[in-house]
Amino acid sequence: MRVRVEQTPLPGIGVRHDLITASGRTVGVVSHRNGRRDLVLYDVDDPDACLASIPLTDDEAEALADVLGASLMLGQLAGLRQQAAGLLTEQIALPAGSPFVGRRLGDTRTRTRTGASIVAVLRDREVIASPGPSFGFEANDVVVAVGTREGLDGVTAILAGDTGD
Repeated sequence: MRVRVEQTPLPGIGVRHDLITASGRTVGVVSHRNGRRDLVLYDVDDPDACLASIPLTDDEAEALADVLGASLMLGQLAGLRQQAAGLLTEQIALPAGSPFVGRRLGDTRTRTRTGASIVAVLRDREVIASPGPSFGFEANDVVVAVGTREGLDGVTAILAGDTGD
């Protein structure tokens, strides 16, 4: 299904992006030339009538984008889990004392050692999707991994430094 987003220049103001949902509702973001952003909800019966306009600070806009991005990705992973028998998704915290803090994802060799894949890392309010082998871990990162129960347990043990190798 294709999502429809319309962009409308607002002379002297900035630009408006409107998302038309599957239910026919319109939600918009007005990006002002001065950097201000407003989240806008339109009347279902009159798409030109604004029901609510919520001004967002840069931090609020970033947090909202992160929440939507993270929930979308995790929802997609949950759907994948339901489709594949025996395939699980898990969030694994990287403990501050992990031997991999300050090291690269490739150093863990998790896919080779466990068969599980690290598909994302959650850091503060940021989602790093599909991190490559050169991605550097930081204390308190949360790793999103996909694999079998045994593979995910192996990833947890590796990140905690609880393996004998």
